[in-house]
Amino acid sequence: MDSLLLLLIVAASGLCAESSQVQRWYFFYYEPKSRDEARAFCRDKHTDLATISSMEDVDTLRGMADLSQMINQDFSHRAWIGLYDDVDSWRWSLSDPSFYGDGEAEFRQWLSGQPDNAHSAEHCTCMFDNGWWDDVPCTENYTPVCCDVTGPDVTFVLISTSMSWTEAQSYCREHHTDLASMRNLAENQEVDQLVPPGQRVWIGLSRESWKWFDGSDSSFRYWSPGIAEPNNLDPKEACAAADFNNKGGWEDWTCDWKRSYICHSLVITQHVIRVSVQKKKNPSVDLNHSAVMEHILLQLQQQLKDEGLHANIRLRWRKQPDGNVFQKEESEEQEEEEGRVTC
Repeated sequence: MDSLLLLLIVAASGLCAESSQVQRWYFFYYEPKSRDEARAFCRDKHTDLATISSMEDVDTLRGMADLSQMINQDFSHRAWIGLYDDVDSWRWSLSDPSFYGDGEAEFRQWLSGQPDNAHSAEHCTCMFDNGWWDDVPCTENYTPVCCDVTGPDVTFVLISTSMSWTEAQSYCREHHTDLASMRNLAENQEVDQLVPPGQRVWIGLSRESWKWFDGSDSSFRYWSPGIAEPNNLDPKEACAAADFNNKGGWEDWTCDWKRSYICHSLVITQHVIRVSVQKKKNPSVDLNHSAVMEHILLQLQQQLKDEGLHANIRLRWRKQPDGNVFQKEESEEQEEEEGRVTC
């Protein structure tokens, strides 16, 4: 199979470029619903509540919004989108599953009323000098407690330098195993004994911030211009709505508000590429053999990767009416077989 020479009659990179971009169709609905009610509807009728990935998407939605139908008793002209603050996603920085026994990764020692997400971006965890935990902004400066893990055994080390949580994580991973993970009350007490009186220390528990319901990894954000959003005026403001009376900018809201909402459906585009394969050295090779076709697909996928166009593209062979993919074509100079691949 190494002797196969792929001759692309139509360039794969040119045809597949459009398929590498996720495309969405948007749908406005004006009957007021809570965020959860709106999402259930969108998942039933479309793909999900709207993911918005660029200013072009924002402009599209501004052009679609009918403000006359977005009149509510309170806070008109807003519509739910698919961005949410994952307040229940607390995870240990030390993620090795072999370190934790049954239920140990879920050990928590929160101070009463915590985590409360009382201020925007309270995504990291510190420990007080009494062993209780609090959720705080990751930009705060505390001394970290690192851990050294050998098999099931762990030891804890207090670092004397104050730093942010992210800096603490990097430091502990470079000089030790990771930020401290406590699997039970006994280990929590070990760390507590290291905390200087009246001080706080970083431990390795953190959570994710705002993300999209459909799993998109888009980092695009368009919080309302001129307003400090997300402002988290209520600890339960974990849902996002677009304000079309303020350029379509986003705000954080409590999820039980009734308002309009936007769904999206993914658009899947397909292109057919005609591929000619010249057989050298081994003219008897069967190009319609499954292993041979898989090998050619891998070469095509590599070519797309080399061109930077492989993301979100899936290739598959397109069969001819006779059930085969490749058909023989003869010329005066060489014998080729032609097939078609869909991306």
